[in-house]
Amino acid sequence: HTVQRGRMPCAPCGWSDFGGPGVLGAVGILTLVLCSCSGQPASQPRNLPANSSSEHQGGLVFIHMESSLYSLPCSPMEMEVADPTYHWVRDKTGIELFSVTKEGHLLFQHFQAGDSGKYSCTISYMKHGVPVSHTFHYSVFGYHVLGGLDTVLLFHSKLCEDEGNKMFLWVLQEKLRQLEIEQHCKLQLTTTFCFPSLSNPLDEFIVQVQLEVSVFGPHWDKYCNSQDMDMVTDCYRRTVQHNLGQVQFALTRFFKEHKSFHVTGADIPSINFTNEFVSFLKTEQCSGGYGQTKQLQRCLHCCIVCPPGMFSPPKDSQCSPCPVGTYSLIYGVASCTPCKDSMITRVPGASSVTDCVKKERTKQAVSITHRIPVLLLMILPALLAMNFLFIISSCYWFYQEYKASSPRASKMTGSTTSMDKVTNSFRILRQGPQAGPDAGPAGDTSHLATSASQGADEEHMYG
Repeated sequence: HTVQRGRMPCAPCGWSDFGGPGVLGAVGILTLVLCSCSGQPASQPRNLPANSSSEHQGGLVFIHMESSLYSLPCSPMEMEVADPTYHWVRDKTGIELFSVTKEGHLLFQHFQAGDSGKYSCTISYMKHGVPVSHTFHYSVFGYHVLGGLDTVLLFHSKLCEDEGNKMFLWVLQEKLRQLEIEQHCKLQLTTTFCFPSLSNPLDEFIVQVQLEVSVFGPHWDKYCNSQDMDMVTDCYRRTVQHNLGQVQFALTRFFKEHKSFHVTGADIPSINFTNEFVSFLKTEQCSGGYGQTKQLQRCLHCCIVCPPGMFSPPKDSQCSPCPVGTYSLIYGVASCTPCKDSMITRVPGASSVTDCVKKERTKQAVSITHRIPVLLLMILPALLAMNFLFIISSCYWFYQEYKASSPRASKMTGSTTSMDKVTNSFRILRQGPQAGPDAGPAGDTSHLATSASQGADEEHMYG
């Protein structure tokens, strides 16, 4: 992804000669300044105003990792002034940078991801007796083209012990040092596995070692000294592919010449590790702390360093924001730093330790949350009691209304009254003449017949 380069008064028009062969001529000087990630040319007027001081945006600068030597001029244009002085600072810290030539160029040697950042240079001089200064601001990003090599090594061994395997890795790494220097690469031994051999599982083990190859060793780019971005990135790609082939050939020859490695020590028994198998796999993955973005639009095979607040694990192709509770302060980190003392960050992508805040800042919300159960315990019994009384009173009221308005209840009340009358009549019949002073003469049978007849009729009626 490459940057759209503007007409670039920041183009390297006058940067090739700063010190001559006696100073930097023997070293490949790579100068590449690229402006305006938005695609708009960051142009500057040819004749800067003669103000006492002024600020200018120099634009974006991309420097390949492990560049042999990169020179960044103070001004993106050639300025002809008398007796200028140059003052470089980084990230507005006020700390002066000392790797500066007398022409005001800031030098980067073996550029690392952590060298990325915001740089400012102030050029000061006298004009018609008036002190004049111009400050130029640059955003410097590291990047690298894609290309690497993963190597799998298998060794036979009679023992499988952690201490013996660690000693073996150290011996192997030391023997590969000379090959690193010759091939301008970096060789890193990684994970080790130990498992029984299939042919002789009781007496023999297989030790598997993974070797990661990076072609960005010291002076890897000594043949790429173009000042044109398209040409230099194309040279980088061709150099990476060529160097990968050379390293693969050198490793194959190395393990043919070194078939056995003897390891011994004070607390380690004598062990031989015999080489059996070497396998190579070319990869195109970003290094840890780098990711593919659209900032470098002209280079589709390039990875840009992750800025503060973001990270990228090894072999990941994207820079991701630091999760909540973590932060990253510098460029090019493979993992973010957790906040201390159980502190948290409010949002992802924190880029400063000051973004970590104590959880007490949410104390009010937590306190309210804790008070809610207590309030419920106090109010709930009263609510339940009121609800129970309401239900009881409603049921009683409904019962009374139902009892007062029911026709069946009225009929049952009338029936009870009639039955009472019948009962009284039968009581009078049983009492006879002695029922009371108002009773008729004993021989008056017609009265009895009449009473009996009336009782029968009432019994038949209400029966």
